[in-house]
Amino acid sequence: MWSVKDVYYISGSTGILAANYGQALISQFPEIAFNEKTFPFINSVGLAKKTMKKILEYAGARRPIVFTSLVDPKIRDVFDSTEVEFIDIFESRLSFMEDILECKALRIAGSSRQADTVMLRERVEAIHYCLEHDDGLKTNQYNQADVIILGVSRAGKTPVSVYLATQRGLKTANFPLTSEYLGIYKLPDNILPSRMKMIGLTTTPQFLSNIRDKRYPGSTYSSIATCREEIKQAEQIYQQYKIPSIHATGQSIEEVATQIVHELDLSNQKRFL
Repeated sequence: MWSVKDVYYISGSTGILAANYGQALISQFPEIAFNEKTFPFINSVGLAKKTMKKILEYAGARRPIVFTSLVDPKIRDVFDSTEVEFIDIFESRLSFMEDILECKALRIAGSSRQADTVMLRERVEAIHYCLEHDDGLKTNQYNQADVIILGVSRAGKTPVSVYLATQRGLKTANFPLTSEYLGIYKLPDNILPSRMKMIGLTTTPQFLSNIRDKRYPGSTYSSIATCREEIKQAEQIYQQYKIPSIHATGQSIEEVATQIVHELDLSNQKRFL
């Protein structure tokens, strides 16, 4: 087994796709240390040859792994050498897709960026919306939201909201379930018309207590009893209004966000940026 392996990401564009693909694969081998480097904008045979020379000089006889998203066959072939472990993330799959769709692929570097202007505008709008509707602000504009996250204080509403806005382009608001609402098991009337966009976050009393205690150590606010009661009240509100909820304990922000998209059936509304 290799203890160290050099990995290169070669692209005719930014290299983000090749790197994401390669990193997803090498992350499955945590016992190996990977030295990674990206070579973007390799758009000529001459530049490809210079890059390949650098790779081989550094690698010696260690056969580095080369991930490429190059679509120009002449440039791509420069890296398809017996001196490296060559992984083309496009060619075989593009040919397969061409057969399925009975249509020729563009085979143009960076063609996925053609919709970048529209997607960037959507992302910026979503980020602005998220920041302006954090922690219960401007509830009169909840009708414009794609997602409204409910939860008690420190349940993780804001980081998940920001992730959905920045990574998914979803206009996300979050509403805190404070004692004003928990005590009467009721949501304010003005946000109820947007109930179908709502989802609740819940967690364990111990986890919530630990988070709160870092900010207000030894307080009633962070006590297990308070956290247990607030979580119970919040979950009853979710049940009363038939709002789906997600148990966030032990999950990453990305995992929680993905579950929200799935639960509210938003997967076709916006694509990942």
